[in-house]
Amino acid sequence: MRSSVQPNGTASSKEPSPEERKPSFREYHSLLDSLKASFTKKWKGSKEKKSTEKLEDFERLRTLGTGAFGRVVLVKYKATSEYFAMKILEKKKLIKTKQVEHTLNEKKVLQSIKYPFVVSMEFFFMDNSFLYIVLPFINGGEMFTHLRKMGKFSEDLSVFYAAQVVLALEYLHYCGLVYRDLKPENILLDNEGYLKLTDFGFCKMIDGRTWTLCGTPEYLAPEIILSKGYGKSVDWWSFGVLVYEMNAGYAPFYSHDPMKIYEKIVSGKFKSPGHFGNELKDILKNILQVDLTRRFGNLKDGPLDIKRHSWFSRINWDQVYNRKIEPSHVPKCKGTGDDSNFDRYDEEELVVDSRDHFEEEFSGF
Repeated sequence: MRSSVQPNGTASSKEPSPEERKPSFREYHSLLDSLKASFTKKWKGSKEKKSTEKLEDFERLRTLGTGAFGRVVLVKYKATSEYFAMKILEKKKLIKTKQVEHTLNEKKVLQSIKYPFVVSMEFFFMDNSFLYIVLPFINGGEMFTHLRKMGKFSEDLSVFYAAQVVLALEYLHYCGLVYRDLKPENILLDNEGYLKLTDFGFCKMIDGRTWTLCGTPEYLAPEIILSKGYGKSVDWWSFGVLVYEMNAGYAPFYSHDPMKIYEKIVSGKFKSPGHFGNELKDILKNILQVDLTRRFGNLKDGPLDIKRHSWFSRINWDQVYNRKIEPSHVPKCKGTGDDSNFDRYDEEELVVDSRDHFEEEFSGF
């Protein structure tokens, strides 16, 4: 793994929230306006909302994944017997690696976003040693796992997945966020075969440009590598890399030496496998474009240039948003708590200090 997304029924007496509305495509931009308003309200009030849960409220079952700053654990919420994924982050490690700001920002993002193809936070709390972010358990596993098992995806399946990622990025960008870590490892499949973007550690609210070097080498945009300052354009470049990898089984820019990867990315030159069709090659040519004035997603019509491209002609965007399309690949899940789509890891006991040595640093959590 390399280091570093209901049809309208009868009328109801309750007005549905913006997140619950299922619009036709022509209403989509008014929906985005409503979703952005909902996001902005939560974003501005994020410090006011506090969680009353604590670690003892959850039964810890097993580790689903590990990272540099902690691990993700499958838990059962004792009050409802629901399964969740609990992200446990060690305060000491976050301070040592200077990741406090990223982590506080991730919590704020997860607290504010709500969209069909992104994960949202359910609970959060902390103790003397750890931060806890509780998310829905998406039990189909990582796209990365399925891609490695299948070698590559069919073009139809790739288009289906790509459409959901386009909508997720469009939503995040509309809210003023740049994601900055798109890759198969950060995309989860649910038990119906639909996607959710996860891991918002590098996600950032930007107005204009930012300069931070972050992300996964194979997925970095040229403007990040060249320290030019960048905006939401970097997500569309990463999207192009993802589309290529889903269809080829490997990334377009690859080497065992990260510096050689960067050289290839900055050159913008890549080869397409023989089985790539003309429409696929054309959309990749227009997205994996070093020249920002020519990169699809970054032009005056934004993501519409991508959505209107002939490669997506088979996609009904309204049906994708409404989850009306039957996926050709559905992960095998025996129930809501089935963890068989995740690798096994050694377990570690949580040792909580008797006093909080970092109270001031994490006062914003």
